[in-house]
Amino acid sequence: MRRRTFVTALGAAAAASAVPGVARAAAPLIAPTLTGRDPAASANARAVYRHLVSLENAARSGNRPMTIIGQHIETQQELYNASYGDTGGTTFSGYYYKKARDITGKLSGFIEIDLGPGYGATGWGTYGDRSYNRPLGLSTGQRQWQYADDAVDLAFGVWKGLPRVADGTYNPDGTMVRADGTAAALANGGAASGIVGMSFHQPYPGSPTKSWSRVLAQVEGEHPGGNASHPVATLTTDQAWFDRVVDWESDTPEYRALLADLRFLAAALSYFAAWDVPVLLRPYHEMNGRWFWWGGKTPASYKKLWRITYDYLVKTKGLHNLVFVWSPNAWKPQGDDVPWDYYPGADLVDVVGVDDYAPAASDLTHTCYTGLAGYAKPRMLAETFNVPITAGGSNALTRSPWVIWSTWGSALTKTGINTNADVKATYYATDQVYTGGSGTGFGQNFAWGSIHAH
Repeated sequence: MRRRTFVTALGAAAAASAVPGVARAAAPLIAPTLTGRDPAASANARAVYRHLVSLENAARSGNRPMTIIGQHIETQQELYNASYGDTGGTTFSGYYYKKARDITGKLSGFIEIDLGPGYGATGWGTYGDRSYNRPLGLSTGQRQWQYADDAVDLAFGVWKGLPRVADGTYNPDGTMVRADGTAAALANGGAASGIVGMSFHQPYPGSPTKSWSRVLAQVEGEHPGGNASHPVATLTTDQAWFDRVVDWESDTPEYRALLADLRFLAAALSYFAAWDVPVLLRPYHEMNGRWFWWGGKTPASYKKLWRITYDYLVKTKGLHNLVFVWSPNAWKPQGDDVPWDYYPGADLVDVVGVDDYAPAASDLTHTCYTGLAGYAKPRMLAETFNVPITAGGSNALTRSPWVIWSTWGSALTKTGINTNADVKATYYATDQVYTGGSGTGFGQNFAWGSIHAH
């Protein structure tokens, strides 16, 4: 997420000539399959991707386009940040996933969890005992890392339902009993309810403290937390340092530090893979901005980072349950932040998206939507504050029927962004949106069993 002032509303669509070789108008139907990228792709990953492609093609043909409504959750914020959200205090893992149901009676059809900063914990750690972390030799008992375990459990339950398999903290009745003595209920009531994704707010490789500040580039003026005098600034804004991070040929210390972090990511993803839970993985987002340590670097070095990550997860670790999502930050069509040169390549990306926080709900992302058409991939609005349909009658999906529209964390109920009436208008628009399962939404509008192996 770009944690700063809202992105300026975008203007007219970019001209087709803005990016040589990439069409910027409505494109023909697409027919990619996940096995074209990964011949060993898992059955459920292939099925999810087929469904996303079918939604994309419906949008391109104008044949009753539908959008899956999604919700991002920040479990670390929900557990540890007393100023976060609409409660005036910390809550529980998945609070905003449940909040959509509290408002509308329906669940989102997609949930994205965040794996990343651990609120000041030293090194990558874990709180509970999880089989997927044991090979890493991670220490247990660091409460700051409890969110990671909870997030994995939550996402598993959203896809697969209950009862949970070994290593989970959700009991068969849907109650999550956490090691610190608190408890919360799984919002879907124990039934499979949606597709899951994961973003990776990775502190910079080699950072001894895995905190939010170490995710940022710390450039003066680029972020409210930025400070050019911070010792991290001279490191993470340095292209030469970044080049060492991706210098696998020389096996640099910086490259080995990157692999240590990717081992942590792979460990969590391996648990999903063991049960064929497909994950829409969205690493290194908003690379065309300068607020994260991987942002604003040369396109060649960024693409090398993506390739290293892809090869490590898929080829080295054998994770074939992944759907890779590339999502730049919203760009100005004639600006210096157009993302095209950062595209890793069709053989490394399955879904293209954008993170767009522009406030104009009626035409929120149309420029980006049309701009991404030429990649011939399903298009996803990966992060935004607004819901697409409001009680006042505006409807961004009419022009821009993204395959997934995912609202960021606490923005669902943020004053001045969305009202409860807006959320209801979106979730009740059953002729345009898919909501979650567990007896509502998905069960009525979408043959869930066709993509989900129970």
